[in-house]
Formats: sequence, C-alpha cells, structure tokens
Amino acid sequence: MSSKVVRSDPQSLWLKSGDLNIHYQDWGGTRQPLVALHGAASSSHWYDLVIPHLDGDIRVVAPDQRAHGKTDQPSTGYDWRTLAGDVVGALDQLGIEKAAVMGHSWGASTALAVAAYHPDRTQGLIMVDGGFGGRRSPEMTWEEFRDRLSPRDIYGPRERYLGALRQQFEHCWSDKLEQMVMSMVRVDPDGSVHERLELSNQQQMLWAMWSEPTSDLMPLVKCPTLMVAAAGRRPVANPEMLERRRANVEAAQAAMPNARVAWIQDTGHDIGYEKPEELAAVIGEFLTTI
Repeated sequence: MSSKVVRSDPQSLWLKSGDLNIHYQDWGGTRQPLVALHGAASSSHWYDLVIPHLDGDIRVVAPDQRAHGKTDQPSTGYDWRTLAGDVVGALDQLGIEKAAVMGHSWGASTALAVAAYHPDRTQGLIMVDGGFGGRRSPEMTWEEFRDRLSPRDIYGPRERYLGALRQQFEHCWSDKLEQMVMSMVRVDPDGSVHERLELSNQQQMLWAMWSEPTSDLMPLVKCPTLMVAAAGRRPVANPEMLERRRANVEAAQAAMPNARVAWIQDTGHDIGYEKPEELAAVIGEFLTTI
C-alpha cells in the first residue's frame, strides 16, 4: 500500500479565460484534477486548511472567481452559464480535459452549473454546504430575498472586521485563519477594510440565484455527486432550520440520481474553517470512487 504523498505549498499564478484575468492557486499534483471554487465574498484561500489534508497526488487548482480575490471584477457576467464558462475556460488554459469540480456555498452553485452545462468536462461534482437549497417561498418578493442576503455589517476599521470574525470563529481561530479572511477584502491605505465584491455585482449574483434556481439545473447533472452538509454546532440553535435543511438535501439528492450525502457534525456553514480534516477526508474518499 503506497503512503500518502505530502503536498507542497501552492503557487500563486494567473491565466486568462476569455477577457477575464483569473488569479489561481495551483497546489500541484499529477493525477485526478480537482477545481475548488470558493463562496461569495470569499477567495481561493477558503480551502487553505483543507487542501493540505488531501493526498498530494491529486492535482488541485483553486481560482479566485469573477469579482473575488485578485481576479478581475467586470460589470457583467454573474449568471450561472457565464460563471461556468469561466471555469471551463480556465480548464482549457490549463490543458485539463476533465476535472472534478468542487464548490462551497455560492461556489457550489457555480460547480453545479459546470456539471449541468458542461457534462463532458466534469468527472465529478462536490457541493460543500451550498447549491442544494429548496425553492423559495412563492410569497417572497425579490426585494425581501435581496435584503435577506445583503452584505454583513462588519466592515470598516480592520479590528472591527477581524473582531467580528474572531468572535464568530473563536473555537477555531488562528493566525492562519486571519490571513485567509484578510485575503477576501480590500484594504484601503488608511487601513480600513471593505468587501471587495462591488454591491452592483453582488446584486447580479443574487439575481441569478433568484431567477435561475439551482433546482432547475439538478436534473441535468449525470456525474457522480457528493453533497457535504453542515449539521450545525452543538447544541443546535434552530432545530426547525436544520429540519428544513435536511428536507432540502433530500430533495436535491432525489433530483440527482447519482448523488450521495455526507453530513459533518458540530460545524456551521464554513466547514473548511471548523472541520478541515473531516471535510478533506470525505472529499478524498469520494474522489477514489469516481
């Protein structure tokens, strides 16, 4: 039995997909390519605690998505088809014919779109606590949906931003996590911190979520799929919400006949911060089966 290959630190590199300059982290590896997509208002560094626990043989590429991290922020292109095209264009530039595509949160919806629109390029799909939400209530208006998902009020002085996150993740906070979350924002010369994702582009992302529900894409997915769901930190603060999440996961699994589910216990939405080794373990096990 071969021993696990130790992974080296990633390279910070650039490529061009269409007119978009994309920054990405290349974690190396020579087999079974895996593209790792972060969530909204995040960056490729969201996976920094997870990827080192994956076998170093697995080729991992983690791009900053459109309008995130160091990648360009054009004024259009936030629908699922265009976002999926960004990923496929990156695969073309990297010479990767077929890859497993993984996403967290909003990035899971992008990964789902890649699998739905480009099945010939998708070896497998991994959705990390995202992309499997149920249909919205018919009574909900666009304005209510938009306001519910408005940016968090945590920006301004650097310590205000870090203080809010340090409190939220006090059980897993580290210097490394601080470096990761600082990669997700714009820092002005005076030291103040702002969300890098411009509000007009964030609104376009929300409009895609509103007008193009991911449930419409699920029946198009034929590749092996892993849905990784957070069960909430103990004690669970809102059991009713957890039951709704379970129902959504079950509905998504029913819509994708080649899907399986892994629940991660005692963690919130940012599983990669709170349970990176457990997340890497379920990812690694899934990749051995596709």
